[in-house]
Amino acid sequence: MAVPSTTPNSSIWARAQMYHPTPSSSSSTLINLGFTSKSITLKKNKPNNNSTIHCALHSPSVLHFPKQPYEQPLITKDDTPTKPKGNTQPPHWNPLQRAAAMALDLAEGALVSRERQHPLPKTADPRVQISGNFAPVPEQPVRNSLPITGTIPKCINGVYLRNGANPQFDPVAGHHFFDGDGMVHAVNINGGSGTASYACRFTETQRLIQERKLGRPVFPKAIGELHGHSGIARLALFFARGLFGLVDQNRGTGVANAGLVYFNDRLLAMSEDDLPYQVRIKASGDLETIGRYNFDEQLKSTMIAHPKVDPVSKELFALSYDVIQKPYLKYFKFSPDGKKSSDVEIPLHEPTMMHDFAITENFVVIPDQQVVFKLQEMITGGSPVIYDRSKQCRFGVLGKNASNASDIVWVECPDTFCFHLWNAWEETETDEVVVIGSCMTPPDSIFNESDESLKSVLCEIRLNLKTGKSTRRAVIKDEVNLEAGMVNKNKLGRKTKYAYLAIAEPWPKVSGFAKVDILSGEMKKYIYGDRKYGGEPFFLPRDHNSENEDDGYILCFVHDERTWKSELQIVNAMNMKLEALIKLPSRVPYGFHGTFVDSKDLANQA
Repeated sequence: MAVPSTTPNSSIWARAQMYHPTPSSSSSTLINLGFTSKSITLKKNKPNNNSTIHCALHSPSVLHFPKQPYEQPLITKDDTPTKPKGNTQPPHWNPLQRAAAMALDLAEGALVSRERQHPLPKTADPRVQISGNFAPVPEQPVRNSLPITGTIPKCINGVYLRNGANPQFDPVAGHHFFDGDGMVHAVNINGGSGTASYACRFTETQRLIQERKLGRPVFPKAIGELHGHSGIARLALFFARGLFGLVDQNRGTGVANAGLVYFNDRLLAMSEDDLPYQVRIKASGDLETIGRYNFDEQLKSTMIAHPKVDPVSKELFALSYDVIQKPYLKYFKFSPDGKKSSDVEIPLHEPTMMHDFAITENFVVIPDQQVVFKLQEMITGGSPVIYDRSKQCRFGVLGKNASNASDIVWVECPDTFCFHLWNAWEETETDEVVVIGSCMTPPDSIFNESDESLKSVLCEIRLNLKTGKSTRRAVIKDEVNLEAGMVNKNKLGRKTKYAYLAIAEPWPKVSGFAKVDILSGEMKKYIYGDRKYGGEPFFLPRDHNSENEDDGYILCFVHDERTWKSELQIVNAMNMKLEALIKLPSRVPYGFHGTFVDSKDLANQA
């Protein structure tokens, strides 16, 4: 997951904007936790062939208000976003609502004026966070018959999709890259005919729809704006607008900008602050948002952006965390046909950042790490996202079919913060669970300013379920930041040899990707070239029955910062050579995570 650099850049969009800073600061509270451990033995099992959301991880936007959102895709020669056609219809409010709206707008204006008297931290400065190719783009309708260099492998038939943050409106104050509205970029590939098309569309979240009707951003942005006293004031303004019926937070506040998963004949776009959103891929290759998806009213809480599909059982495993009230964390799963299990409440002492987790053949592996939420820090002027140095990092290992958390085994792993976990598996001979992840230091540097350079080291973490002890080692000897990537999805939860990870250098840009032999530490690099940068490398297996784990292709969007052009590269994962290059009709910003839906699944969409 790429995040913007801490050095301001200029861009076609950013040069045209006048960003005004907002105050923000951070502090940390130290907490001592005492953990107990249990011991269990690994057993080798045979393979097994509109709710109210109580979670507040989100953030608002604050610069000058544009008059209209993007309604029609207007792509100019240099891909500069332009004003849309059409008018935003004023909401039908009664006199009391109009008076309240006017008063609250005046209060927000005074708040913004006060905020602009102080500099923004780089982690909330729009001139940093959405500059260069991190800047948003307008929607793009389907463009067919794209230029192709090389030959698309005949086995690739379907749609490659990638999610990302793309703010609908210019920020009015603080903005973090993670705060942007979700936009999905889709390349429809036909390997048989050697053709491809492209489209990109906003995921039509309730937040985006309501703000579009109002013609301005009004929902709070948790990372970019909710800091200190001004953050409290923004929350008060938002809830006051809800009280008067000017906005409806009960229909969802999420942006659906991070993860994508295809499950139970549905493509789901996710961020951990809301229910997932169902997006339909049309026969034309265009995208259409169906709406919030609660699994037929079974899902009553948020769901994190990295659920896991077991390649054998076809079940979906997920977590949900709450930053306000207990239980702070819940685990649940879905059967292949979408039936949800009961929630398992995971005992945590405080709300914890839980962006990712892992599965093995028999267990789920849950990280409880040092980045925590402390909303009370806002009262003293601080950030609600805290790096708690006194907290002991640990991993919880729980049976996939557990009905409660009584048998969870906690294994401490000092000073370990993994924003993403790439895989995990069981080694029954030693009663260990092996976890592969990128250990990030300092842990909160994505959210709060730090003088220390960010490092992301690929590590093997061994959790001994008998002794309750852990070990950790760097997989490769070279110092290289490896973030965003995956293993062969057909091997998820089982022992894998290879991981395909973005080379996040110069941070936060991605200059290429690495194919890492997890067992030997050998690394092969694929570099995009001078001033070309990409994002998450997506590994697409050639087929499910291949004897070679690396028999497949790497798909990745790549942007040339010299020509301001973007492309999709298809690389043979076995020999690390470029097979095909699809030139895209418009710029694709750096983004987050992707998936691939093959042509057979497309025909069976719900």
